[in-house]
Amino acid sequence: MPAVEVVEVEKHYQAGATTVRALAGVSLTVEKGEFMAIAGPSGSGKTTLLNLIGALDTPSAGALRIDGVDLAGMSRKQLADLRRDKVGFVFQAYNLIPVLTAAENAEYVLELKHMPRAARRTRIGQLFAELGIGELLDAWPGKMSGGQQQRVAVARAIASMPAVVLADEPTANLDQVTGKALIDMMHRLNHEHGVTFIFSTHDPMVLAQAERVVRLVDGKIASDERRGETVAGAVAAPVA
Repeated sequence: MPAVEVVEVEKHYQAGATTVRALAGVSLTVEKGEFMAIAGPSGSGKTTLLNLIGALDTPSAGALRIDGVDLAGMSRKQLADLRRDKVGFVFQAYNLIPVLTAAENAEYVLELKHMPRAARRTRIGQLFAELGIGELLDAWPGKMSGGQQQRVAVARAIASMPAVVLADEPTANLDQVTGKALIDMMHRLNHEHGVTFIFSTHDPMVLAQAERVVRLVDGKIASDERRGETVAGAVAAPVA
């Protein structure tokens, strides 16, 4: 079963009297364990696509399935439960809760899933140690560097073992060395634990590490390549 299925998805927005077509008939299948980047110029639709995959928004047309679950017709409560159970998020602004420690931030989703406190702490302690931030369990977000905050955000994203982790420009606020260390860490999680990652990015370093790159132009897939080979069944949209 694929981690993500996107079938002929459209997304339209109203800007006054004008209808903006952010996505135009996008179809995409992401298998479990992929390490994939969505690239494209500003306004190409990559963040819109990521938001739809993460059930943060709903399509104007088409179908979306996450880990085999069809999002069509779901209530807001059902979508919230799906995000909790199936999707991990890594935001470029980190989005850590400032009044919670690093460990409390990372275990928040596990608490929502009613995992006992001792089990949560064991899970997060092991995860922080693996990510090289074991000393930050009781640290406050405001006292951590950007790279440390982003590692905590990654721990939070993968703590519940979601079907897919979505990362929107994860290196945008990091220097080159810290950004590379973060992507190397994610790549290791992908290879060692099979975590499925989908990035939206402009960063050439992230694109170089991605095992598959989907490029969007004007809301359409312009190319879909895995390690230099066109993905089977992919149809590139004509680029004006």
